[in-house]
This record gives sequence, C-alpha cells and structure tokens, in this order.
Amino acid sequence: MAKKSKIAKYEKQQKLVAKYADLRRELKAKGDYEALAKLPKDSNPIRMRRRDHIDGRPRGYMRKFDMSRLNFRKYAHLGQIPGVHKASW
Repeated sequence: MAKKSKIAKYEKQQKLVAKYADLRRELKAKGDYEALAKLPKDSNPIRMRRRDHIDGRPRGYMRKFDMSRLNFRKYAHLGQIPGVHKASW
C-alpha cells in the first residue's frame, strides 16, 4: 500500500493534466512554446507515473488491466478478471 499522500498527489496530478489537456494541444499546434513553458509542470502527462488504482503501487503497473502485477495475480487466481486464467501446458 502506497502512502496516502502519494495517492492524493497522483489524483491531483490527473485532474491537472485533464484540465490543461485542450490548452496544451492548442499551444502545441500553434508552436507557442513560451506559453507552454508557463503552464504548471505537473500538467504535462509525461511527468505522470501511473499507479495501481487498488492500492497505489507505482511499480509493476500493467496498463491494460489498470493494476499492479501483484493485484493482477491475486485477482486472476480468484477468477475476478474476465478472460484471464492460469496457463498450463
């Protein structure tokens, strides 16, 4: 489980990215890099570190399932992820 402050920071950053997404797109199309530089740094989606939505773990994140490898394994074994089952050959 990640620290609550890190999870809160991640959520705040997600809102900031969503808020400035249209403006960033317009400024990039115009080529106005000075105005882009004046926007908040955390409004850049590249700076975001994706986190598990269940417990906030930053490492081992699987984008397709929106969770970390640990939670993926746990819920896959329980059969709670549709279309995923343990391989055997």
